[in-house]
Amino acid sequence: MRISTKGRYALRLMLDLAINENGKPIRIKEISERQEISDKYLEQIIAILTKAGYVRSVRGPQGGYNLSKKPREYTVGSILRLTEGSLCPVPCLEDEVNTCERENECVTVILWKKIDDAIKGVVDNVTLEDLVEWHNSKIDNYVI
Repeated sequence: MRISTKGRYALRLMLDLAINENGKPIRIKEISERQEISDKYLEQIIAILTKAGYVRSVRGPQGGYNLSKKPREYTVGSILRLTEGSLCPVPCLEDEVNTCERENECVTVILWKKIDDAIKGVVDNVTLEDLVEWHNSKIDNYVI
């Protein structure tokens, strides 16, 4: 499994909103400068996040974006699935019921399920709040 720039940048965008939250909307231009990501690309990503209700848009001269919920209410998995689609390592595990004709004789499906469980075990148990804490501890350790 490989996460595309869209998924990685969506996480960075959401993390930026969480870290820089001060009650005022945050402009894409500011996020773009801090994250060194094209504002045009971020606009595409923010449209997906807004449509899904992950962020809310504030219009006007002082407008921008804010998280719709608290950082602890977002999992990394939910953000990645929104931008990446399925995180399953193989197509036969994407549906709730495996419809592969070879499932009963396929030994490798055991491996794919273990990989899928490991991925879900991480991304569905790490929240945006965890990322904020990791960011803050990294910053604290960096300060001399």
